[in-house]
Amino acid sequence: MPLDKSIQKVLVIGSGPIVIGQAAEFDYAGAQACRVLKDAGINVVLCNSNPATIMTDQAMADEIYLEPLTVETVKRIIKKERPDSILAGLGGQTGLTLAMQLDKEGFLQAQGVRLLGTDAAAISRAEDRELFKEAMAEIGQPVIASDIAETVDQALAVAERIGYPVIVRPAFTLGGAGGGAAKDPEELKIIAGTGLDASPITQILVEKAIFGWKEIEFETMRDSVGNVIAVCSMENLDPVGVHTGDSIVVAPTQTLANKEYQMLRTAALDIITALEIEGGCNVQFALNPDSYEYAVIEVNPRVSRSSALASKATGYPIAKVAAKIALGYHLDEIPNAVTGKTTACFEPTLDYCVLKIPRLPFDKFTTASRTLGTQMKATGEVMAIANSFEGALMKAIRSLELNVRALKLDKLEGLYTDEIEDLLVQVTDERLFVVAEALRRGFSPQKINHITKMDIWFLEGFQRIIDMENELERCKGVPSADTLKRAKEMCFADSYIGTLCGMKQAEVKALREKYGIVPSFKMVDTCAAEFDAETPYYYSSYDGENEAVETSDRKKVLVLGSGPIRIGQGIEFDYCSVHSVWAFKRMGFETIIINNNPETVSTDFDVADKLYFEPLTAEDVQNIVEQEKPWGAVVQFGGQTAIKLAKALTEMGVQILGTSADGVDAA
Repeated sequence: MPLDKSIQKVLVIGSGPIVIGQAAEFDYAGAQACRVLKDAGINVVLCNSNPATIMTDQAMADEIYLEPLTVETVKRIIKKERPDSILAGLGGQTGLTLAMQLDKEGFLQAQGVRLLGTDAAAISRAEDRELFKEAMAEIGQPVIASDIAETVDQALAVAERIGYPVIVRPAFTLGGAGGGAAKDPEELKIIAGTGLDASPITQILVEKAIFGWKEIEFETMRDSVGNVIAVCSMENLDPVGVHTGDSIVVAPTQTLANKEYQMLRTAALDIITALEIEGGCNVQFALNPDSYEYAVIEVNPRVSRSSALASKATGYPIAKVAAKIALGYHLDEIPNAVTGKTTACFEPTLDYCVLKIPRLPFDKFTTASRTLGTQMKATGEVMAIANSFEGALMKAIRSLELNVRALKLDKLEGLYTDEIEDLLVQVTDERLFVVAEALRRGFSPQKINHITKMDIWFLEGFQRIIDMENELERCKGVPSADTLKRAKEMCFADSYIGTLCGMKQAEVKALREKYGIVPSFKMVDTCAAEFDAETPYYYSSYDGENEAVETSDRKKVLVLGSGPIRIGQGIEFDYCSVHSVWAFKRMGFETIIINNNPETVSTDFDVADKLYFEPLTAEDVQNIVEQEKPWGAVVQFGGQTAIKLAKALTEMGVQILGTSADGVDAA
């Protein structure tokens, strides 16, 4: 079906300030939606209150209202601008809640404004805990034993009936805000009270806790005629009990047997069909590791935080496709912008491993509780792509900006083994490093699985990293070509290999170049190389064929991104990076971006001429410099992350455009 010609003027609602659970991914989604609408010749009215976003830039909309995201404000804008439609599914929970309030009051109907994409009834069925339970029962999808409560006394009665421990999930909140786990009535009184206060409709779900089950997500897409696909499957390293925003997530799923994968994929597609979602939808499952028993945890009937990760992991632009579906297009009519040959109906296939690690703020909030639970604490995240789980893990750790190069925290080395075992029980942001330290002390993956409920497959991946560390330490000098190649295939940094072998970083680099062990760059193409990709989007590998081909004879400019969102470094630097790329493009330069943040506009595959999804360290950047040989590099738009690399780039022979490395040092 072609574009719905009755859509002439659309109000796009943004997500407001960056808060825990709602970060730059909604700027990315909203910016994509605005570009789609503008390309379709539609008048775009935008309401958002965040000045640091690309979404609120003049280039993105015809009319921009930098106003508070309240019902009253949006009503005034609708009365003044008279849009015929409203697009709310790309503004996170903020945009969705606002649209639902306007619909419930009858304001949208009175003003003749329709909700594009998923309708209000479908959103309610997914968001309202009671309606959701009923909808799942109708299609035979299992849910966890639970019930709704609107007072603390009701919550206590539910818990008494279903048994402790329980999880409290407030309705219509963000990042699990106000929720938590309770093991007895005393804890429940406190958590239920907090949850009821946090919910805009004073409603909580009291749910039987199924700690230890696997947590699996499917990012799905459906159009108005019922075409439906699974864009990406994702698996949390942490079992149920840790908010998925605070979990390490791997895509595609790694530990599921084909029967389990097909069972959950079918369930996800059945759910999005039954709820009649139009656009993107995130479905979360809990899976019993010892049987085929599963339960639906929740459904997000909108572009979610996971959508940005799934988009960047697969190269499938979820927000862009969702916006086109909202305009009336069907999946088989929307071209795949990456291949240029297939359509959006073509389900992505991954021939690599993607890993997301959350960026938590405990380096700034040193006295805060590091315990992770159902309430999200991460401010941002990093993503890494490699040919193996181990490689993606090592790259992601380097990307975190925490001054760690590997699965090693110095402060853990001085602890007794009994203390390490005690720490394994605690679910904190440092458990990743505690697991590695336990393996170094001789704990078996089976023992760690018994304590943490992390899948053996992941723990064996950790073990292979520890085994490689031990092999490099045994070299006592110069490692063999075979050892060095296997270490680089696991994405060990030259500096870390040097530390383990007793060599300088430059000596390790010279040795591997002598052995012919040099990085090649692979392409993210959504189809496992079944079709040629037209968009140059790369990650590094050490397995031969280099796919990063020359695209032009223009002068190249390298723009360094700002890495994960953290306290003190938000999306304002992404805004600057993207604008610098656009300016260099207008001046005729070939632009290259290096960044590792999946939530941002800068890591959209069609912003720069080339995108490298890599850690922002001197060594990783040097590999790209040697491949691309840029004329100059820009560091002043990537925050502290990029500024720190100015000296290293100068030493590589790359001229710094703008303030020099010496000028940066002086300042």
